[in-house]
Amino acid sequence: MGVHHEHREAYGPGDEHDDDGVAAEARAAMVRGMVDEGVLDDPAWRAAFAQVPRHLFVPYYFVSRLGGHDRLWCEDPDPVRRLRWLRGAYADGALATRVRDGELISSSSQPSLMARMLTELDVHDGQTVLEIGAGTGYNAGLLSHRLGDERVTTIDLDPEITESARTHLAAAGYRPTVVTGDGAIGCLRRAPFDRIIATCTLPAVPSGWLAQCADGARILAPLATGLIALDVGEDHHGRYAEGHFLHTPVIFVPLRGGTQESGLPVLQRIGGLPRRALENELFRFMLSLTAGSLDPHEALSLWEREGRPQRERFGITVGPDRQWAWLDDPSGPYAWSLTN
Repeated sequence: MGVHHEHREAYGPGDEHDDDGVAAEARAAMVRGMVDEGVLDDPAWRAAFAQVPRHLFVPYYFVSRLGGHDRLWCEDPDPVRRLRWLRGAYADGALATRVRDGELISSSSQPSLMARMLTELDVHDGQTVLEIGAGTGYNAGLLSHRLGDERVTTIDLDPEITESARTHLAAAGYRPTVVTGDGAIGCLRRAPFDRIIATCTLPAVPSGWLAQCADGARILAPLATGLIALDVGEDHHGRYAEGHFLHTPVIFVPLRGGTQESGLPVLQRIGGLPRRALENELFRFMLSLTAGSLDPHEALSLWEREGRPQRERFGITVGPDRQWAWLDDPSGPYAWSLTN
């Protein structure tokens, strides 16, 4: 069962009822599209996307134009541009919400990708969730609608991001715990968590997260250009997490804080590999996953020998002392160390 919240619909100047109607119509169309796409089968998540007003979380965002970015915002005096902002808030696409020196530093993810990730997170009533990367607060709003404010914690390193996320959440009628801090460390004072979801790309899974997980916890995080779903367990060595990558390719803003960025920049340093390989998205995923552990030419040879494996054949194991990526089998011959 979802948790019902009252929320405010209108945002911006002009006739509030007009904004209400346009927002409700656009939101319903967004949900219909996701249902048709098959990413919103769960009635609880369908209700969350249908009721949480995304436009309150993106009072402005940037769209690319020749030579830079154009800012659309809720208080634009031009009604045509304001309508473009409102309708755009419900398009099934990522929205650039913070740009610094021409570089994207924060965004609101594509709603259908968020729905896929929330479904894969496999939350149940009464569970607690830690979100790494507060973004606009929209994802925390969806989680709060599903589970209740008191069961949701979202953390971000940037105080500007957490302050705006808290403001957006309050405007929409949600009050989860919003923490300014290093997501790589987690949030010990709110632990243990049944689920951890990251909305930023990791170079490796921070080892400290495992200690903050409840028994039977699940971790879902972008790593390399894939999404890893890890189930947390215990053996005679201690706490561990293990799982496969999902089919879906993803690109997120990198995690800032306790872990160092790595991965895709390796592509710029490669010479002598055939263009057909470098243009293959699945090979680039493997290259990013094995960066620092496997020579790129060896990676290509293995990739072709193994029949150009899909993401689902790769996985990660996180133990008390080390973690590694692998192909097909955690204890098999193809394994590469990850460092955090």
